Amino acid sequence: MSIDINVCLTVERRPRKGRLGMRVTKAQAEQNRAHIVATAARLFRERGYDGVGVAELMAAAGFTHGGFYKHFRSKADLMAEASASGLSQTAARTEGVDPAEFVENYVSREHRDGRSDGCTIAALSGDAARQSADIKTEFAAGIESLLTALQTQRATAEDADQRATRTMVIDMLAHSVGAVMLSRACPDGSPLADEILDVCRQEILASLAHDTTDQLMARSPEA
Repeated sequence: MSIDINVCLTVERRPRKGRLGMRVTKAQAEQNRAHIVATAARLFRERGYDGVGVAELMAAAGFTHGGFYKHFRSKADLMAEASASGLSQTAARTEGVDPAEFVENYVSREHRDGRSDGCTIAALSGDAARQSADIKTEFAAGIESLLTALQTQRATAEDADQRATRTMVIDMLAHSVGAVMLSRACPDGSPLADEILDVCRQEILASLAHDTTDQLMARSPEA
């Protein structure tokens, strides 16, 4: 009887063959984490924070559910990081883009329908309003970065003009985001979905043109 027990103990303590060969390097772990964050950012934009669970998210990224906690403490942590990633991408894509061009691309049917690849602000602002302070902080920082990128294209040396430009950019962004959100709230084939985009785009562009004319006249020596 004792011989059988000793044999079993010996077998159980034997190292698993090939275990060392499956260790993930630090660089690979960082790549895996970045891939999970990118996947989460896309899925959250498409379905909302509550519309996708950890198991489904990890499966979409090509990993097991259990591997999630090797990278993140909780889903909330991933939500904050994915939001920050998506927001920074939107700001980066906007750098060097004229406000009028931004509006043409943003307040469009293509952006409206491309939720998963679109702006995080338009996709998740409603959800973020009900989330923790950490996620709201990420949104505030992301919105500020986007405003800065847009404002840079119209900034001037005068403090008064800079304040006027910031006011204009905030109004333009809020109007653009609201247009996309209202359009998405309508059925995909609804005429109203397109009407909202068309009307808002025209009004925002007209307002931009008017503001530009006013600023030019204010700086003119003959004004």
